[in-house]
Amino acid sequence: MKQIFLFNNILVIFVNFGYFSTCMQLIEINEFLANSSYFYTIAIGMDSRYSYVSANYNRNFDFENNSLLGKHFSITLHADDMAICAEVGAKCFEHPEQLFPATLRKHDGRGGFVVTQWEMKALMEKGQPAGIFCIGYNVTDYVNTRSRLESATTEIAEKNHQLTEISFMQSHVIRKPLANILGLTSILAGMNIDANQKNINDMIITSAQELDLVIREISVKAE
Repeated sequence: MKQIFLFNNILVIFVNFGYFSTCMQLIEINEFLANSSYFYTIAIGMDSRYSYVSANYNRNFDFENNSLLGKHFSITLHADDMAICAEVGAKCFEHPEQLFPATLRKHDGRGGFVVTQWEMKALMEKGQPAGIFCIGYNVTDYVNTRSRLESATTEIAEKNHQLTEISFMQSHVIRKPLANILGLTSILAGMNIDANQKNINDMIITSAQELDLVIREISVKAE
């Protein structure tokens, strides 16, 4: 017994009624994707033109208030990403049973681009390539957030490097002349100097020791 359904605007005939339930589920999934406001679904024929576009894809990337159906797929694509499509498309036809990912930039209609993530699979007809089916979604916010996080991570790493350099300078560069000052005051303390000079020397020793303690504390906190 034959069952006939309209699937993705294509007339499909199921000869084996045993597949009826499964096919109905597939049709429901297809309708869900076709009406999704989050996912994009498209099909591209061997002539590189859209043979199917979901309403959401058409709504987001057709800026002529028409339909992308029948137009060359490159009309929505960043020119530099054409090579990615060619590479992934070749993989799809080489391994038609597999899905292949691709990250592509699409025109946003305002002179810029949105970043989209796709999975692509070859469409086969009687063992011969018939096109590419693709499902995708907008990942611009994710990419922008990741970029900001990477920038922040780089900035933190640079700050940590600067802190390490400062810590080294405090531990070695600054403390060396300070140690010299303490050494000189120790020599002066053993010399025959008057009471006023001794008082000045004691003040220098106290100040140098306090400065040495501060440098030590800063170095510990910077580690």
